[in-house]
Amino acid sequence: MEYNHIKAIHIIFVVSWFAGLFYLPRLLVYHTEANDKPALERDIIQAQFAKMEKILFNAIMVPAMWLTLLTGLTLVYWNWWDTFAQHTWLHLKLTFVFGLLVYHFACRRLIQEVRAGKFRFTGFQLRLYNEIATIFLFAIVFLVVLKNAVDWIWGVVGLLVFALVIMSAVRLAKNRREKKVS
Repeated sequence: MEYNHIKAIHIIFVVSWFAGLFYLPRLLVYHTEANDKPALERDIIQAQFAKMEKILFNAIMVPAMWLTLLTGLTLVYWNWWDTFAQHTWLHLKLTFVFGLLVYHFACRRLIQEVRAGKFRFTGFQLRLYNEIATIFLFAIVFLVVLKNAVDWIWGVVGLLVFALVIMSAVRLAKNRREKKVS
């Protein structure tokens, strides 16, 4: 296999991993909000969400994460002196990837808590939590495409503004849902 084949495979598994990282917190939102249903309906719905969360995490997210890491490390290894040693953007990208790994395992912990009947977050808080993966995605893609860590301060400022916009959009959507219910 050559470099571009590995790069293509890497991108495919990044997309798969992010699909799971976007979908899992949404399942946790619905799982949590099922607490407001009558007991029989709640139990049936929560059992189904627990099954979906387990399959999503174990069958899609974990393999995609490992294959993303494996192919990414292969790409770095093949171009060690050309990429890693000389390009600070890659160091910053790998820092964000580490943060993404922390987020991934935090999602696993949330699954375990919800499965055990511990609902630490409200549906709204989980909707906000769901946007963390989006913030990581933007940061990583911009670093990879622009390959510039010199302007990382502006990138962080932009990322914070982007995060505020996302959080505001979630809040607006919540307000609209509550108005429709009333």
